[in-house]
Amino acid sequence: MAATNPTTANPAEPKPISVLFVCLGNICRSPMAEAIFRHQITTAAAPPELAFSTIDSAGTGAYHTNSPPDPRTMSTLRNHGITTYTHAARKIKKQDFFAFDYILAMDSENLENLAYERRRAVRGDKKNGQDDAEAEAEGAGAKIAEVRLIGDFSSDGSVTAKPGEGEVVGDPYYGGKEGFEVIYARLVRLCQGFLKFLAREAEKGAGA
Repeated sequence: MAATNPTTANPAEPKPISVLFVCLGNICRSPMAEAIFRHQITTAAAPPELAFSTIDSAGTGAYHTNSPPDPRTMSTLRNHGITTYTHAARKIKKQDFFAFDYILAMDSENLENLAYERRRAVRGDKKNGQDDAEAEAEGAGAKIAEVRLIGDFSSDGSVTAKPGEGEVVGDPYYGGKEGFEVIYARLVRLCQGFLKFLAREAEKGAGA
């Protein structure tokens, strides 16, 4: 569920960060990642130098539009003290690529689909008479989301040289409840790594 984090920035602070987590159907992995990340940024786990705006999740497909998260996702979250999260599944849309700073995929297929849709979003904004290369070059100066795997971010805050070289988060949908616990633990670790990465980037910006 998209919302604004209570963390707000004063004029001296960096621009608040927006993040979209994406899986296939938006009922298992990406809503779990969203809920975990929300929990982390509203607790002591969040670096004080960071501010956040919109945190949301979506799917590359429209298989479960408007459905709540899988019951196993919700029960896993509750087991770990995350009890107030709500969400209605949705498919990613063109505007997301211009609204979010980071769009984080769960696996390589998600990432491939997102990279394709990102290219389409940029090319769809081209002016009359522009070719694709011109539109993409112009778009490079505008805000457009960085698309990566959530697993591209390591627990020490480092990031892979290229998008998609990191760890994947497999789909637990066809397995049992235990698989959701495994995915939960993995996402906690990866979200913590992403937070450390953001903190490092903020420090670089402050020192520039």
